[in-house]
Amino acid sequence: MSRPRKHSLTLRGHRTSVSLEDEFWAAFRAIAREDGRAINDLAAEIDAARGIDMGLASAIRLFVLRRLQAAVEASVRDAGSDAASGS
Repeated sequence: MSRPRKHSLTLRGHRTSVSLEDEFWAAFRAIAREDGRAINDLAAEIDAARGIDMGLASAIRLFVLRRLQAAVEASVRDAGSDAASGS
């Protein structure tokens, strides 16, 4: 895994920097693209929901992790239903 790299984001009109590993940046961008959203808008939504006890970088990492976990779980469910139906 790479070292965290700082990128600038604009959240509700304010510039901020977030340090994430390249792998998390790539996954975060892919999720935003998949959802048809700008990365700044998605980051602003995560920022608004994160609470005061967690940094934005950690909140983005957890968001990415949860999305990937949900995709894996959906894939496992689909594979299980395919096997049960004989497909």
